[in-house]
Amino acid sequence: MESRNEDRKAWMGLLAKAPPGRVAGLLDALMVRPAFVWLRAPETGSVMVRGRAGATGAPFNLGEMTVTRGSLRLDCGTVGHGYVQGRSKPDAEAAALVDALMQTDAAASLRAGVLEPLARAAALARQARAEKAAATKVEFFTMVRGEA
Repeated sequence: MESRNEDRKAWMGLLAKAPPGRVAGLLDALMVRPAFVWLRAPETGSVMVRGRAGATGAPFNLGEMTVTRGSLRLDCGTVGHGYVQGRSKPDAEAAALVDALMQTDAAASLRAGVLEPLARAAALARQARAEKAAATKVEFFTMVRGEA
């Protein structure tokens, strides 16, 4: 059960952080969207983002971030939730659909056609940021004088 929760946490994170329109594009290229009923139609709001100094210090409120969320139920009864950064209701719908479908027999094809491309793109973006940051790194060193 714990592994299933960790898997879902991982794919929800990928969906939430995906560039605008990317999840919908990958999903539509993979399959025809199934019928569903909204449990909570997409709505936009804000959440408080918390941070920690040095990633280990006491938590503090960093600021608010706009998010859009929605919940739906497929005709088979599976429920999916979508939370995305920004104000895109179509992105929240696509994320909720992927979440619901990942809990069905379509999970393997969705993992290959939607989640893995998102994970590869996120890894490339992280690598590009790391390389950009490494280019500005300053090396400090101390020279030892020959005095004994």
